Amino acid sequence: MSTTSPVAPCDFVVFGGTGDLTVRKLLPALYLRDRDDQLPTDTRIIAVSRSGLDTAGYRDKMRGELGRFVATESLDEAVLDRFLRRLEFVYLDATDHSTWEPLTTLLQEDADRIRVYYLACAPRLFGPISENLAAHGLVDRSSRVVLEKPIGHDLASAREINDAVGQVFEESQIFRIDHYLGKESVQNLLVTRFANSVLEPLWNSTCIDHVQITVSEELGVGARGEYYDTSGALRDMIQNHLLQVLCLVAMEPPTYVDRESVRDEKLKVLQALKPMTTEDAERDAVAGQYGPGLVNGAAVPGYKEEANNPDSRTETFVALKAEVRNWRWAGVPFYLRTGKRMERRHSEVVIAFKPVPHPMFPGSQGTSEPNRLVIQLQPKEGMRLHMTAKEPGPGGIRLRPVSLDLNYTEAFQLPSPDAYERLLMDVVRGNPTLFMRRDEVEAAWTWVEPILNSWAGSERAPRRYPAGTDGPSDAATLIERDGRTWNEGAHP
Repeated sequence: MSTTSPVAPCDFVVFGGTGDLTVRKLLPALYLRDRDDQLPTDTRIIAVSRSGLDTAGYRDKMRGELGRFVATESLDEAVLDRFLRRLEFVYLDATDHSTWEPLTTLLQEDADRIRVYYLACAPRLFGPISENLAAHGLVDRSSRVVLEKPIGHDLASAREINDAVGQVFEESQIFRIDHYLGKESVQNLLVTRFANSVLEPLWNSTCIDHVQITVSEELGVGARGEYYDTSGALRDMIQNHLLQVLCLVAMEPPTYVDRESVRDEKLKVLQALKPMTTEDAERDAVAGQYGPGLVNGAAVPGYKEEANNPDSRTETFVALKAEVRNWRWAGVPFYLRTGKRMERRHSEVVIAFKPVPHPMFPGSQGTSEPNRLVIQLQPKEGMRLHMTAKEPGPGGIRLRPVSLDLNYTEAFQLPSPDAYERLLMDVVRGNPTLFMRRDEVEAAWTWVEPILNSWAGSERAPRRYPAGTDGPSDAATLIERDGRTWNEGAHP
């Protein structure tokens, strides 16, 4: 059985308290931590927004929303009533000094407790909110601030945001959240690599042929069309989620897994990425955009229709080839791809090992395929090791692909918690291990920015692909020209 320990009493102050992220992710995660008795009795959740609500109205609204976003079997009326009593609502315009007094008064009722300021709002407000928190005396040594992605839209804007927030909060108080790092399967990458002596000696260019990291979504942009049209898949997914996963796959073993050592090693990976020139981007990066198609048998519109922009050149799909230039990974390509309106929703890491150096079974039937370790991140978290075995029976040797499977839910008899549940508790504890440091964010932008510039200066629009498919054909060409193919097999 999994055990949990309560965190210290605190105030969660959520800027953007009526927004989509708060409703779908933050409040359900906090409710589940309350259900498991991790929130002390006097912990408060203070929603800050310009919406025309009061505390009673907000509680009523969230009662209905939690019913939508928390699984029925996890809802308990007594826990729900207790949780709703924690909620407070404060009307506030983040940029209007005159509206801050109610929040200041509320927080000064117990000034000694930990305050977590969660900025679930537009990045352009991160600096002004931080400045106003300081101006109203609401920041002390025990305060933390959580920054949601995207942190800027390029390197210059990321530095501007980091400078503005850094003038108020120490780096140790700033938690740049990437919910992918809170997934159990992503965290298990570290344990898989460094707690199993059978794997680490093989985890290098001597034995590994290439690595694939895929994050595909069935959904389109939906209500996020206005935001997404100024962002795109490279900024929205590659710059943070996929590069962070790449870092965990490629990093060197830290002496210990502690607050800074993991982040130190991830930074080294980002700094070792081969810089992308314009020529590299043209050859090794593919941009795509979905058109109308069928998803699960239902007709869906194309991106331009959903974003209400018939001239949009925003990419909803990216495939690229990266190289980590260090001793361990020299010559091993990393293939990354992500897209919306794909054939299915799945995220995985594929460690493709080199083929055996010599065929040992002449005259045998069947084929011996290179080994692959597939780490499934979603929807079902687990691992699958693909091997070759002899098929039972007389009459010679027949080779057959088989797999060793691990499904986390079945193995541990526990469902995997949502990433935000773990990360929010880490913020209260002041544990930054699974959060991005400033130098990581800026190193990622440094690598991504030349690709953005190359696409901005290109006359070629993103390659179109029908919704409900695996993306544009150029993505297949990207990997097939190296004699490899995308992993499209069964999953745990």
